[in-house]
Amino acid sequence: MNQKPDLGALFGAGETSTFLGLDACDDLSALDAPIAILGVPCATPYRSVGAYCRNAPDALRRATASLTANLERHDFDSGGQVFPERRLRAVDCGDLPFDEADGAANRDAIRGAVRTILERNAVPVLLGGDDSIPIPMLQAIGDMAGDRKFTILQIDAHIDWRETHMDERMGLSSTMRRASEMEHIERIVQVGARGIGSAATSDYEDALKWGVSFVPARELHRSGVQKALDLIPEGSDIIVCVDADAMDPSLVPGVIGRSPGGLTYDEITDLIRGAAARGRIAAVDFVEFMPERDVDGIGALTFARVITTALGLIARQKA
Repeated sequence: MNQKPDLGALFGAGETSTFLGLDACDDLSALDAPIAILGVPCATPYRSVGAYCRNAPDALRRATASLTANLERHDFDSGGQVFPERRLRAVDCGDLPFDEADGAANRDAIRGAVRTILERNAVPVLLGGDDSIPIPMLQAIGDMAGDRKFTILQIDAHIDWRETHMDERMGLSSTMRRASEMEHIERIVQVGARGIGSAATSDYEDALKWGVSFVPARELHRSGVQKALDLIPEGSDIIVCVDADAMDPSLVPGVIGRSPGGLTYDEITDLIRGAAARGRIAAVDFVEFMPERDVDGIGALTFARVITTALGLIARQKA
């Protein structure tokens, strides 16, 4: 056999241009769904690497192709259908355009799009793109927050607390520091840090001084996810920020910074599941998947399954 068999065809699945074969929404101002998936290939790239995760949204969509015919089947990870009712289904709003040379314009586009999604009473689920994407997402949530305060649950191998890198304050190494400067962010819980990252010890100390609660990957493996979840007060409004490199590279090899000792599929989905039980998930981003470094599509499949489980949890929250 010279070609790979199309195993998805065994279940009646075909090619899809949307995540899970969900309906498309080409006009955010007409959005009429409880959850909006938005591809964001680029925000504020560093000059040295450019938009290295630009192909991730489409790769993640393709990874769900084999599931499109089974969306109404029983999903054991969701305890039923992913979307328990048709009215609770997400829609896929496609990808935002971007310009690698104009980070400010990219951020404005992301901020405006997320703000529109929130105005339409939907939960934004962003598919990155690199880890600078959460900054304008968080800004948009702040625009709509009023007096509400939010907890960030960051699941990431790196803490992203650098003040600046390559003369850029809005890049992926500074995401949580920028978040800490926003008035509507009252709490940050950072889970999964491990190995050597770009942060200096002084960056880590600054985060502790601000009040960040850390549960490194090694501690999570030993103590379980409840140690992290207990740091989120009941009834919180929660923003979940997921970096693909939080997961072990044996599961998701398609990342720029592979490091052993990462989280398992069950650990990361249990964190999101537990967050949904503790409070209300207001927004989620999934970033830093790099399909060019994947191995036989296993990382795309695994990360797409995490996203699928998160969508099911948000749908149940909306119900």
